Amino acid sequence: MSETTENEPNGAVDAQKTASAIPQEELARLTDDIVSALKTVYDPEIPADIYELGLIYKIDIEDDRSIKIDMTLTAPGCPVAGEMPGWVENAVSAVEGVGNVEVNMVFDPPWTPDRMSEEAQYAVGWY
Repeated sequence: MSETTENEPNGAVDAQKTASAIPQEELARLTDDIVSALKTVYDPEIPADIYELGLIYKIDIEDDRSIKIDMTLTAPGCPVAGEMPGWVENAVSAVEGVGNVEVNMVFDPPWTPDRMSEEAQYAVGWY
């Protein structure tokens, strides 16, 4: 089984836990470290990281420690659409204990500014 972490609107995290071969403490550490890695990736047009912007929709940690991430962009025509999944893969791959990282670009539901955390809203001057 695996643990799925959903990035809810406004930066909240919802973890859906099922029986896992990975000890719970290790899952918690991996989740925290993956989120920290995601916070090092910034949208080049907005002064906030992709996690706080709400661009990360889902993180699955599989029993074999492979990671599957669903993410979106602020707009489908974003000029870094082809590059950003690689940035995310590189950042998460650097986390200790992580196996293969797969990043899927999704556009449903479409991103809206409502998904931004208060931190991101403050960074862009909307709060």
